[in-house]
Amino acid sequence: MSKPLGFPALARFAAATAGRNTTKAAYAAIATGVILMVILTVEPAYDAAHHWVDVGLWACLAFFVFEWVIRLRRAFLTQRGWSYALSGRGLVDAAAAASVPSALILGANSKTAWLLAVLWLLKVVPGMRGLRQLRRVMVLESGPLLSVLVIFLMVLLLASVAVYYLERDAQPVAFGSVPAALWWAVATLTTTGYGDVVPITPLGRLVAAFVMICGLGVFGLWTGILATAFAAETRRDNFLKTWESVTKVPFFAALGPAAIADVTHMLRTMDLPARTTIIRKGQAGDCMYFIADGEVEVDLPGKKVRLGEGAFFGEMALLGNNLRSANITTTGVSKLLVLDLVDFRMLMARHPDLAETIDLEARRRAQENN
Repeated sequence: MSKPLGFPALARFAAATAGRNTTKAAYAAIATGVILMVILTVEPAYDAAHHWVDVGLWACLAFFVFEWVIRLRRAFLTQRGWSYALSGRGLVDAAAAASVPSALILGANSKTAWLLAVLWLLKVVPGMRGLRQLRRVMVLESGPLLSVLVIFLMVLLLASVAVYYLERDAQPVAFGSVPAALWWAVATLTTTGYGDVVPITPLGRLVAAFVMICGLGVFGLWTGILATAFAAETRRDNFLKTWESVTKVPFFAALGPAAIADVTHMLRTMDLPARTTIIRKGQAGDCMYFIADGEVEVDLPGKKVRLGEGAFFGEMALLGNNLRSANITTTGVSKLLVLDLVDFRMLMARHPDLAETIDLEARRRAQENN
């Protein structure tokens, strides 16, 4: 008969799942809790299954409280308790664990208190790599973004004053003050066009047309800045990942930083699962591969050869006959660096020593295969 788990065992289990990124269990608890919170607001559904909804919500809350306590304990044991508690992750964990109980203690209605379960969604934020990338983009492009924001506010205020002056006599209720006109300016500049307030004078409509065009321009600028910055950040991340993979390949070990940077711009990475066919015999070859991690199996006539980390293959189709001479399959999860034919020729022209090494290896393999 198995022994029941005590607190130390539970603590070890929680510590294993309470790492830096949100765990799968936490994602499941977040999704379950938010769905149950939504069901709580639908009277017929809640009346039909209120016991299950209540049990599910309390179970999710217990999970988040337990996770928060374990993370606090680990942080204080490693002498960084206050650092964690006051960090963004720590504050989000605290809000997820304490918001609903605090509301209940302060006398809030049960259904009202459980609406704070929507804060559990914030626990997803620290584990999302894309949001960290967005934060970096916002910091790097803060100057241009703020400049466009200033233009937006200027157009907003100028349009509000202009339409107030032109429409106040014709529509005193809708445009009787600048704040009232400001609502129209926001709806128009964001091209939302709710239609509840519209200018009726010729000059007022002219201002409205100008504001709508400005709105398209402002949001186009914001979109362009963010899209360009995201593309640059993505290229940077890909470059760093490829650089790290290139430096692991012994074939490139003798290259200097400038040459490695040159090679990195040419290579693209490919992550493959086990038992994936990379090359089929008889196909036309238009690229070669370097093994950054993992292993591949080359199916030659009468034998099978395995190539591990640091090896390369597929170069023979680029040097001579462009048809592949063997089937090649991954034996496990592998990361490959791919060099296309055009880039291969450029690389060989720029680095004759690499060309010589690849040519010698190709000759050796050709003799071995024959």
